[in-house]
Amino acid sequence: MATVTFFHAHPDDEAIATGGTMASLADEGHRVVLVTATRGELGEVADDLLEPGETLGERRSDELARAAAVLGVERQMFLGYHDSGMEGEDSNSRDDCFATADRTEAAERLAAILMEESSDVLVVYDEHGGYGHPDHIQVHHVGMAAADLAGTPVVYMATMDRGFMLALRQQAADMELASEEDLEGADTMGEPSERITTEVDVSRWVETKRDAMRAHGSQITEESFFLSMPDELFAHVWGQEWFIRVRPEPAGLGDGTREGGLVITDSGILAGGATAKEVVE
Repeated sequence: MATVTFFHAHPDDEAIATGGTMASLADEGHRVVLVTATRGELGEVADDLLEPGETLGERRSDELARAAAVLGVERQMFLGYHDSGMEGEDSNSRDDCFATADRTEAAERLAAILMEESSDVLVVYDEHGGYGHPDHIQVHHVGMAAADLAGTPVVYMATMDRGFMLALRQQAADMELASEEDLEGADTMGEPSERITTEVDVSRWVETKRDAMRAHGSQITEESFFLSMPDELFAHVWGQEWFIRVRPEPAGLGDGTREGGLVITDSGILAGGATAKEVVE
């Protein structure tokens, strides 16, 4: 059995980007550790959502604890930074936010957890954080530096298959299932399809993933684009998760050939159970 640490920026990112993989690992007996850089203090909420005296950070921390339990996470913790807000906002430059944090110090904090856990695998984000959020970009840089400090042998970048996202945008538009605002940005989300090294089939865990998303009720309401999808469409959209393996450097992957799960070594599949396959578009 292995220990796999997932490093995310805000509560709810874990469910959206990697929830199925986390649940599958936990079900297979691996130790799943979740580290979240911030408490998501700058998320958007309805005016009457919070109780008197309650902060959004407190609410989202509670939601994350519930989602982590749904996904089978054995240890969940925060790295201790403040939410930076969306790209381009004034909050991006605050002294206490994650985007402006000293990367060496942040990497040392994460590396201490990786070494304490003897993590076999670390999962971070791709170089532009999937869609350009400053905290997600910082997760990439801090995570990669921490893996170097801790000597973590396997590192993956969670991402999205841009080709899939573009096709989905067209499908949603054709079926009038989403507004233009819902569909913005698909052409820059994730990474080009040929760069993806790993596609985990999480269809068995798609309802677990949905329940984890539902736990983040302050951000993902039942009326949201995510949760309001019909069951069949939800399974199509969320039934796979994508990664780029950066350590050990993959041979013979990418350009349409993908692993079916995360690995400890070049030959050992952790989740998904499938060997490398050729993806037919």
